[in-house]
Amino acid sequence: MVTFLLERTAPLSQDEAWRRLTEWPRHGEVVPLTRVTVVPPGPTAEGTLVVARSGVGPLTFDDPMEVTVWRPPAEGVSGLCRLEKRGRVVKGWAELEVHPGPGGRARVVWREQLRVRFLPALFNPLLRATARSVFGRALNRLLRGA
Repeated sequence: MVTFLLERTAPLSQDEAWRRLTEWPRHGEVVPLTRVTVVPPGPTAEGTLVVARSGVGPLTFDDPMEVTVWRPPAEGVSGLCRLEKRGRVVKGWAELEVHPGPGGRARVVWREQLRVRFLPALFNPLLRATARSVFGRALNRLLRGA
């Protein structure tokens, strides 16, 4: 099991940073070999299931994540979304936070704990480095809107 933390400050309002981070299908556009669906479709709320399908051909797996905390930012109040990973392959959780930052900018914190079934702890350093790299690039692209 690995835990990692990503922090960014973006030239966006809290609301816009939140919108970009929680536009779930866009995660599939910025994470390689991944497609994201939302059940039920529509506005996110506690209980929404976000499913990331990753891989190629027969080496594909689903990473279903249930939204267990959904607190969008409000005037002067930070936003928080917690996703619990419910899959057979990937377990853990992710938290996305959006805080008021300096000069009207948004400060974003992405905290995640991952455990990959059948992956020995020996590979934790590689898993942590890979996750930080992949999700760090994804976070940058989500915030840029590209």
